[in-house]
Amino acid sequence: QVQVVESGGGLVQPGGSLRLSCAVSGNIFSGVVIFWYHQAPGRQREMVASITSGGTTDYGDSVKGRFTASRDNSHNTGYLQMDSLKPDDTGVYYCKVPSIPWGQGTQVTVSS
Repeated sequence: QVQVVESGGGLVQPGGSLRLSCAVSGNIFSGVVIFWYHQAPGRQREMVASITSGGTTDYGDSVKGRFTASRDNSHNTGYLQMDSLKPDDTGVYYCKVPSIPWGQGTQVTVSS
């Protein structure tokens, strides 16, 4: 079964950085868009970034200038570089690929 597996989360101080990874099994990766979602505690999932198969990116206002989406089609992996992290960035991060079920996500905690 095709699936996504997120990794790279952790505990980081405000102003710090993390790099999330999204590994996609199967052979459909290169032609699909990847979405990154953030679910803060007690809130709905919110899309924060996307990257098309050609590398065009888009970002939510809350992360513009701080987060960068990228992908490595040869390794079926997407990335979300998160810089200048804030406590409001705390939550579970998911990547979403159309037609593939949600993964487990990866927890990011920004705290001093």
